Amino acid sequence: MSNTLLAWFIGVTGFAVFLQALILVLMFFVMRKTSEKVEALAEEVKNKVLPTAELAHSMITELRPKIETVMDNVSVSTTVLRTQLERIDATLTDIVDRTRLQVIRADEFITGTMDKLEETRDVVQRTVVSPVRYLSGIAHGLSVGLEAFFGRRRDRNGVSVQQDEMFI
Repeated sequence: MSNTLLAWFIGVTGFAVFLQALILVLMFFVMRKTSEKVEALAEEVKNKVLPTAELAHSMITELRPKIETVMDNVSVSTTVLRTQLERIDATLTDIVDRTRLQVIRADEFITGTMDKLEETRDVVQRTVVSPVRYLSGIAHGLSVGLEAFFGRRRDRNGVSVQQDEMFI
């Protein structure tokens, strides 16, 4: 039994070694096929991507001085713009302050003028209009009195002139 068992172990071991060799051969062919695909892919990347990358690198190399110049110009322009805006702000603030002062002065001037006009009106009222009214009242009273006085005589003598005019 020991020879038979030994033969079986040798047979199983031989079969296992054959199976391993077969697996290794299959792995070799699969790896070779995969290697060919990877090499083709690497070649395609080399042919398509690397020229693009080189072109991009050369463009960046060529454009770098121009970009730096543009950045410098933008920096200078923003500095000049900021300075000009500060000057404009200061000027506008000054204009607003001066305008405010002029409006205050104009308001004070107009208020003073209106006060003087009111005082003048009161003075004219007291010194001119009141005496004129007083004299006008006296003159009116005299004229009415005279008309009444002369009007009664006419009534005694006949129709007065004033009544004739009323009928016309």
